[in-house]
Amino acid sequence: MEAERLRARVTARVGRLRIDAELDTGDGALVLVGPNGAGKTTLLSLLLGVLPVERGRVEVGEAVLLDTAAGIDVPVEQRGIGYVPQDYALFPHLSVRENVAFAVTSDPSRRRRSARAAQAADAERVDAMLDDLGIAALAHRRTRALSGGEKQRVALARALSVSPRALLLDEPLAALDVHSRHEVRAFLSDYLRTLAIPTVVVTHDATDARLLGDRIAVLEAGRVTQAGPWEELAARPASRFVEEFVAAARSSGEPR
Repeated sequence: MEAERLRARVTARVGRLRIDAELDTGDGALVLVGPNGAGKTTLLSLLLGVLPVERGRVEVGEAVLLDTAAGIDVPVEQRGIGYVPQDYALFPHLSVRENVAFAVTSDPSRRRRSARAAQAADAERVDAMLDDLGIAALAHRRTRALSGGEKQRVALARALSVSPRALLLDEPLAALDVHSRHEVRAFLSDYLRTLAIPTVVVTHDATDARLLGDRIAVLEAGRVTQAGPWEELAARPASRFVEEFVAAARSSGEPR
């Protein structure tokens, strides 16, 4: 199934940073890269609706989540966007199953079902996500006892358990050690291509960018300065940052 596209054009000021950016995920995963302080995480927050936008429009398929010209600003909890922060934000005192169940029982669509039907559907959704992410065997373990790679899968399961319209991943591999990073990168590279929802992945790592996304958008000082497939960026870098980013991937020694 072909994923719907997430399209966004947002202008905002957050502290000293001015964001004036346009994104289009295309039919697959879009990787957002840029130097430190470029506004990558801030841009995700604008898409989520947790930071105010001066003007702009955010849409996923035919669903308009923000249109300042038309007075549309869908609340965060109703936008239906799954989000995995860099630190995963799991509840350490809860089990893997309880972490995923927390998201499921907080889903607004659940309120439209009877209590008994909701409970049965909740359990089924949680089990399905744990199976899909390969963490069913960890269901009763506390998340504080998990490895970095396991935590990443739990956070992803929680984000996807509510059937979001789109998925945002903020530095999903940054907290991992070298061994776990290789393993989780390979998993994510395959898994993200099975999702039928638009996905934006923020990373500072050139190898991650090359392997995780179908298209790459370069954010510099709050503006998208170049966007396209990796091969296009590598052949015609539009800035010094892109030149150095491509060079870093070429020097990584990892298989292409």
